[in-house]
Amino acid sequence: MSGSTIADRYELGDRLGSGGMSTVYRAVDRVLERTVAVKVLAEHLSDDEKFVARFRREALAVAKLVHPNIVQVYDTGVDAGRHFIVMEFVEGRSGAQLLQRDGALQPRVAVEIAAQACAGLEYAHRMGIIHRDVKPGNLMVIGGPAGGPAEMTVKLADFGIARAAEQTRLTQVGSVVGTAAYLSPEQSRGEEATPISDVYSLGVVTYQLLTARLPYEGNSLAELAIRRENERPLPPTSYDPGIPETLSQAVLRALENEPEDRYVDALAYGAALRAGLEGVPPADEATTRLVDDRGTVATRVAPREPRTPTAPVRPARPARPRRTSPPPRRAAAKPPRRRSRLSSFLRALLAVVLVAVVAGLIAAVILLATDAGQSTDVGRYISDNADQQVENIKQYLNDVVGN
Repeated sequence: MSGSTIADRYELGDRLGSGGMSTVYRAVDRVLERTVAVKVLAEHLSDDEKFVARFRREALAVAKLVHPNIVQVYDTGVDAGRHFIVMEFVEGRSGAQLLQRDGALQPRVAVEIAAQACAGLEYAHRMGIIHRDVKPGNLMVIGGPAGGPAEMTVKLADFGIARAAEQTRLTQVGSVVGTAAYLSPEQSRGEEATPISDVYSLGVVTYQLLTARLPYEGNSLAELAIRRENERPLPPTSYDPGIPETLSQAVLRALENEPEDRYVDALAYGAALRAGLEGVPPADEATTRLVDDRGTVATRVAPREPRTPTAPVRPARPARPRRTSPPPRRAAAKPPRRRSRLSSFLRALLAVVLVAVVAGLIAAVILLATDAGQSTDVGRYISDNADQQVENIKQYLNDVVGN
């Protein structure tokens, strides 16, 4: 097909790569006079409505993704029964080619590749697109390790089996699409892929870039699934002591079997990789988002589904009535005191004194009125009268004291 023209606009050149679904050519856009990449659906699949629908859905879904870490889609169409997609041409090598040429990469280079891929995935996930086929061959590296991480740009390519999250699933339950070694456990079980599934796949890629080995190896999908359920991958540090332990921990967390035990999103994984490279261990909570795409600190909690039915909630015990202090006892009224005889005597004595004083005053007045006692009759009267009064008083005192 090289040398032919598609849609009277794209002149095909060298073949860049091929897969089970399509072949990619380097081409020239005659209208805009630029180099592009054209992906053409395999001829034997052109009559398969499911594959054609998937191929076209790729173009519609990915065309709205405009990000420096994602290969841009320019155009799509059908020409003479050939379905094609026109994409940005990337001058570089894939992650698979780098592994084949160099083997394990330096930790700083591997982290830069994975972290940039995380940025592209996070953007696609926010737009509702799941890649579903993250692997070294779909990471295009511009600049290469020789120029150092600072001169490197990574672009995610081949969203060939990506789909909008809100659209109907194209594959049937139980079917699996993608390269088996990079599939998440949930994808291997035929479950719906999620953004966290892409995080797992990128974790496998990171592990491979650091060690030139896969965390799990097997001859079939079933064998891989069994090993994942019964084994734990060796830490990357076991292959290369030069890998920071904290970086090894960050990668292993992305490879957890259960989605809720991984990172909350791709951006959190990228931040953990960069922190691990500097010796900072991953956060205790796998669901902690470290830094968002605007550089601000944020925290989110991924929803967790219970693995087993939870035990019934016990009814709350009725609250015990609060103890209250008993009302204070009222002091019993004290019986009136019994008047003592001494008190009665004192009162009687006081009465006698008052009578004597009054009697003295009366006598003084009479004497003054009768020329100072010149009449003896009056004096005698008074004397007799006073003696009688004294006798009466003595009788009163005897009666009081005797009682």
